[in-house]
Amino acid sequence: MKSQMKTEMKIPQGTTCEYSEGILKCKKRDIELTRKLSIPGIDVKVDGEKISIECRKGNKKHHNMISTTKAHIKNLFHGLEKKFTYKLEICHIHFPISIKIEKEKFLISNFLGEKKIRTAEILPNVEVEIKGQNITLSSLYKEAAGQTAANLEKATKIKKRDRRIYQDGIFIVEKPRRENEA
Repeated sequence: MKSQMKTEMKIPQGTTCEYSEGILKCKKRDIELTRKLSIPGIDVKVDGEKISIECRKGNKKHHNMISTTKAHIKNLFHGLEKKFTYKLEICHIHFPISIKIEKEKFLISNFLGEKKIRTAEILPNVEVEIKGQNITLSSLYKEAAGQTAANLEKATKIKKRDRRIYQDGIFIVEKPRRENEA
């Protein structure tokens, strides 16, 4: 049975939001974040101090899309307050791995003694800090920081070898947590 679904979110104090042509712009102080939210069948409206997300005739699939949209908006609000930070660690047992940043790419050399240089993409708006064996990625956009961390992990994934012996790679050791998580 299809029915109308609607949810509302309160805009945090000091934040201004604007929605037009499928793009939500949120601004607080001098930080402005944008997110594309054009989903067929779902309407997003900014009314004063709240954002309403609704679907006139919806089913379980539309309910899931509304919940996902709500989570994306929460991430925007959180990004306006502080950056999302991922911490990664370089582990090597057999050959020392070296990392360089060139333009918008990580260059990973000497991974398992390979002569070929592996690459991983750094998404826009992500700040990278390398200190010895530790890599810190931070961004106002959760998706950008998370995808860059995943790109690094994926670039050093070992295939067709025993993971108990070949434990080399770059691994995520800390992800951003919400305040309500323990």
